[in-house]
Amino acid sequence: MQLINLANILTLINLLSGCMAIVFMFNYRMDLVPYLTVVSLIADFFDGFAARFTKNPTDIGKQLDSLADVVSFGLVPGAIMFQLLFQKYESDPVFYSTTKMYLLSAPAFLITLFAALRLAKFNVDTRQSDSFLGLATPAATIFVVGFLLVFMHNSFGLSELIFQRKILYVIVVLLSALMVSEIPMFAFKFKSFAWQTNQTVYLFIILSVILLATLKFAAIPLLIILYITVSIISAIRKKKSLTT
Repeated sequence: MQLINLANILTLINLLSGCMAIVFMFNYRMDLVPYLTVVSLIADFFDGFAARFTKNPTDIGKQLDSLADVVSFGLVPGAIMFQLLFQKYESDPVFYSTTKMYLLSAPAFLITLFAALRLAKFNVDTRQSDSFLGLATPAATIFVVGFLLVFMHNSFGLSELIFQRKILYVIVVLLSALMVSEIPMFAFKFKSFAWQTNQTVYLFIILSVILLATLKFAAIPLLIILYITVSIISAIRKKKSLTT
């Protein structure tokens, strides 16, 4: 049984980056978390390619990928939201009890719990070979990291506006629900590069480039909202075409 191969090494790099993101986060180096998340995303994107390229996809690789994703795309975004909530309570003199602040911030880890549920569901759901049902955990993580970047860099003066407990809780609940939902989401999987069969993906990429060029960090969470919106519109159009 081969444990060490290129695909598994990439998956372990994903896991290591997620672990280091947690370490830096709780040592007040939140500025390094986005960089480590990017490493996790790249490693996660290419481990599947590596398995197919080396013609060595294995059940162990599939399970290892999910275990790594629970940390990098489950624990990391949950911990980010926990830290943001904790900081918000810490800045409020009414909440003088550390224990109380921990308890009130703990719901942030709903993202972690629902990410684990989503990954377990994905592993046994044969309907998700070409597209996704529900928001993929990397997409949820990109939203949270984008939200963190907007907060840290005060993009367009939004930090004070978005750094509200109600908004943080709403984000946690919405992302958790979306991950286990049955909403069809398109995947970046190309069987060909023809425009006709990839219109949704190409349009999303074009809009993404425009948003990133104009809004920079503020564009990142908007891209995930755009991704969800485009996916829903595409699913509705597809359903209508099948019924006519």
